[in-house]
Amino acid sequence: MSDETVQAVEAAEPDAEIVAPATVAAVPQIDDLGRTYATGKRKDAVARVWIKPGTGTLTVNGRTGEVYFARPVLRMILSQPFQVTERVGQYDIVCTVSGGGLSGQAGAVRHGLSKALNLREPELRGVLKKAGMLTRDSRVVERKKYGKAKARRSFQFSKR
Repeated sequence: MSDETVQAVEAAEPDAEIVAPATVAAVPQIDDLGRTYATGKRKDAVARVWIKPGTGTLTVNGRTGEVYFARPVLRMILSQPFQVTERVGQYDIVCTVSGGGLSGQAGAVRHGLSKALNLREPELRGVLKKAGMLTRDSRVVERKKYGKAKARRSFQFSKR
């Protein structure tokens, strides 16, 4: 607390005991089945993610991660939170994703994984935050304007 605050409290109540606010340690959020849940979002995609200790299996909408996210780039996006926190192969992941395309869905799952890791192991927050994985990427598709072919593209100009 600042000196001004302490002086103001002492002036108002001379007998009052001044105690600095204690920092509350974050408690891991784990359900009855040993899972941690988080929601991730990116573009129009929304991912509901559950993680629990295991061998590193990934299940997306009832399919394996290798089948659902076939491109290596998408699988690399999903592995980033675990690589940054050095937890590769320590958690089983089950998630359901809806909306958007595959790229947006992979980003949504990554966001959800990062949030779930943060909830399960609060001491990882600094590492995940520094890597920018806890922040929702707020970029969305720009809306189409009237008098234009797309958001900014004009129709072809004809001189005559």
